[in-house]
Amino acid sequence: MIRALFYTPGKPLRTDISPREFQQLAHDQRGLLWVDFLSEPVESAEPILREFGFHPLAIDDALEETHTPKIDDWGDYLYIVLNVLNYQPTNGTLNSTIDELDIFLGKSYVITHHDQNLTSIEDAWTLCQRDIRHLQEGADHLLYRIIDNLVMGYMPLIEEIDQRIDNIEDVVFDRPTPSTVEEIFSLKRILLTMRRILLPQREVLNKLARDDYRVIDPKDRVFFRDIYDHLVRLHDLNESLRDLVGGAMDTYLSVINNRMNEIMKTLTIITTLFMPITFVTGFFGMNFFEPVAHLIGWTSRQVFTMTLGLMLLVPGFMYLWMRRRTWV
Repeated sequence: MIRALFYTPGKPLRTDISPREFQQLAHDQRGLLWVDFLSEPVESAEPILREFGFHPLAIDDALEETHTPKIDDWGDYLYIVLNVLNYQPTNGTLNSTIDELDIFLGKSYVITHHDQNLTSIEDAWTLCQRDIRHLQEGADHLLYRIIDNLVMGYMPLIEEIDQRIDNIEDVVFDRPTPSTVEEIFSLKRILLTMRRILLPQREVLNKLARDDYRVIDPKDRVFFRDIYDHLVRLHDLNESLRDLVGGAMDTYLSVINNRMNEIMKTLTIITTLFMPITFVTGFFGMNFFEPVAHLIGWTSRQVFTMTLGLMLLVPGFMYLWMRRRTWV
């Protein structure tokens, strides 16, 4: 799908624009053109991009989702690659996917290309249609709006992960299960994926905020510096959450080991208490005393009573002895 917006001061916002008009409107220095390619096949998107005069290498990069965040300066335009982290809960765990957003920024136009529906693009598109003031500041300010929506989209994910870590910490001390480990590892994976995105993306915003580009007004660099600060904060939050997840994993293993030790301790106590009983019953269960040795007294009622009392007293004595030595 190809859609476009064109704003000219003093005129209504145009949305009924055919691809044949793109090249002409892109060179209109008085207006601002935004063309958005959503899941557009390569064979139809490539000729349109070539009409804008973009370099073939930049077009090939835009049509292939195999790049990390970067920025290329081609003089009259910038080619920017950004990554978007999408997440959704599945069976109680968070699963993440990475989408790519390719942007061509000129003096009077913004071209965006993506294969998946992105919330940041949709929000900016709706905002521009509702209020044309977001288009009056120029193409670089529109780029700021798009990237700002993209970066702020990470905050709900940060809050969701933080809440899940709190729940995991409560469950770990209460009744940990194997599903708890699965959730911990899913959070660890999504935080690692976010870190791989934030680091290079932060460098892109640092260049937009500090380097001298022909298509970016120097007075608008402060806006990109603000996004850079947000990315730095997000990276710090990501590192803190990774530490919390690692701590939750260590706590889980410690709790499981303690539970295992308690179980082994209980089983050892039971085994130890029954060892003298086993010995006594085994000794008196031997049947060679009579008639071989004529020890008839071993089978009397008094010996039976003494044996039964011995079987009860010895485990009790051993329990008191082990408790005195703080073994139990």
